[in-house]
Amino acid sequence: MLPKKGIVFPNAKNLGSYPRAIAYAMKRELGPTHQAVKIIRRWTGAGERTVKNWLAGISGPSGQHLVDLIRNSDDVLTVLLILAGRQQIVAVQRLIDLRNKLAETIDQVDAILEEDNTTQSHQRVHAPKGRY
Repeated sequence: MLPKKGIVFPNAKNLGSYPRAIAYAMKRELGPTHQAVKIIRRWTGAGERTVKNWLAGISGPSGQHLVDLIRNSDDVLTVLLILAGRQQIVAVQRLIDLRNKLAETIDQVDAILEEDNTTQSHQRVHAPKGRY
C-alpha cells in the first residue's frame, strides 16, 4: 500500500478539492498515461471522457464508480480517509502493513540462515578425509 519509496503522502490541507485529491491518488497509483485510463475504465465501467475528467481533477467519481475505485485502489481509499479526517485509520493500516513486511523479512532471513546451516552441516559430513 503506502508509502512508496521516497514519496510522502500529503495531508488533508494540501490535497485540495475532492476531484483533485482523487486525481492525485489515481495518477500516483497508475501513472498519467493512457494505460491508466484503460485500467480505470475496466475497474469502473465509466466512459473514457469521464475517466479523463477524473484524472484531470475536473470532476470526481461518485456512487458506484467511487466504490469500484476503492475496491481496486488503496491510494484512492487512503485519500478518501484523509479527506474525511480519518488519518488514524490510515496510520493503523500503515503499521499493519509494516508489521507484515517485517514478518516476511524475518521469515526470509530465517530461511537463509537455515539453508546456510544445512549447507555447512552437509559440508562437514561429506568433507574429504585427510591424512592424519
